[in-house]
Amino acid sequence: MQRLARNEAATATGNSDMISKLPNDLLLNILERVDTLDAIRTCILSKRMLKLPAMFSRFDIDIASIARHTDESCGFTLRDVVRINGAVAHVTENIMFGRSGDITIRKLRVRFILRGYDCLSIGTSVGRAMATNKVEAAEFEILTEKVHEGCMPADLLNFATQFNTFLGASPDAFAGLTRLRLRNMRFGESGIPNILSTCKCLKSLHLTYCDSGINSVLQVEHDQLVEFFIDYGHFQKVELVCLPKLERVSYNNWVSCEDPLSFGFVPRLSKLSLTKAGTRSHKTLELSQLLADVPSITEMHLDFESEKIWVLPECPTLLAPVLGKLQFVNLDNLREGCDIAWTMFILEAAPSVKELCIAVRDHWCTIVMDKKLRQEYGYLDKSNVEWKPSASNFKHKNLAKLTIYGFQPEDSFMRYISRVMEAAVNLEEISLHDRKSCDGYCAGDLDPKIKVCPSRYPGTPEERMRVTEELGMASSCVVHFRS
Repeated sequence: MQRLARNEAATATGNSDMISKLPNDLLLNILERVDTLDAIRTCILSKRMLKLPAMFSRFDIDIASIARHTDESCGFTLRDVVRINGAVAHVTENIMFGRSGDITIRKLRVRFILRGYDCLSIGTSVGRAMATNKVEAAEFEILTEKVHEGCMPADLLNFATQFNTFLGASPDAFAGLTRLRLRNMRFGESGIPNILSTCKCLKSLHLTYCDSGINSVLQVEHDQLVEFFIDYGHFQKVELVCLPKLERVSYNNWVSCEDPLSFGFVPRLSKLSLTKAGTRSHKTLELSQLLADVPSITEMHLDFESEKIWVLPECPTLLAPVLGKLQFVNLDNLREGCDIAWTMFILEAAPSVKELCIAVRDHWCTIVMDKKLRQEYGYLDKSNVEWKPSASNFKHKNLAKLTIYGFQPEDSFMRYISRVMEAAVNLEEISLHDRKSCDGYCAGDLDPKIKVCPSRYPGTPEERMRVTEELGMASSCVVHFRS
């Protein structure tokens, strides 16, 4: 993009270049593939391109992007944040104000901090654009001045009040939104339902550290919502009452000791993701009950965050009615040292499963290691899950791929793979990976008292051949070692 800017600058001084000969539609195609602020800066450098920003059909206006273009090199003060957030509002207003009503906005995303005047400016600008332009997709991602770790309950209530003011002052903008991401807000009982009723075109709602009060019950109804994500929050239960177009649900770390979700009219729901660092007091979920009204699930992701296994291995008779359409299963962050044989219960109950992925890992970034704290919070020591196969001659006809992360050439893994190979008569591929790597922020800062067992993942051709031979394979074409 900098080269494009230099070429255009050269053109302005009379030098010939290829860029000056490109038609507007091709230039727009190039500019809309990069950061919006970079694209605008490039256009400012060229008289030829000065009018192009008013013709953009895609906009991504992000406070982080604007911060990167400042000259600050040692962090940001509150004054800096206020100034940068104001720049987001200013850029949004200028772009929306100069647009022709004939040009459709295919995608508009604005990421900003919840501050009174800036919000009103953004809401007014976007609302005006929605009234005069065709807007196919529009997203607000709203941050708060404090991160969650620094928030007191009063802060959560205050942020929700500020947002409600913004919502009430910008009905046109919110009425046309298709995606909304909120965080760090504690609404009243009617707060979230009011958001849903105002945002009539909403297809995606993502709530992070948001709720309607401790132990509140959230009832969700919406005609257009396709995906609903919750990260944390103090709901006792989330009731998905009537969502005719809902396809994807993700719930990350609920606090209730009851089933976190209940399903009403959700005929299209196909993807379910649940994440939980389970403790002694948390209920073990029975999928046959949790999913009794949603037999349409085709993809299921369960993340145990290296703690308690919070699903009950049930017999196929109970589970088959709700897992009959399940095709893709991901069981993530199972604790190391525990037998994974219990995961076979899903294969026994779900005859349509095509791919099964299991990740075994002690995720040191998130595990509470202090013994007193573990006892206080109710975290369990390593324990195996009790499970017995329903039939010794069980066969599965559709499983084509088994993937294991954290594979070690130990008896528990070898027995498990052999059992799957024996049951899955049409298995085509077994992919064995080493432990998943940490995302990085604390991988090198572990307490030296924590003894991490070194990986024994087979790295040499000889070690891999030994594993293949032990599994009884005539060749290594089915077993793949992914390093």
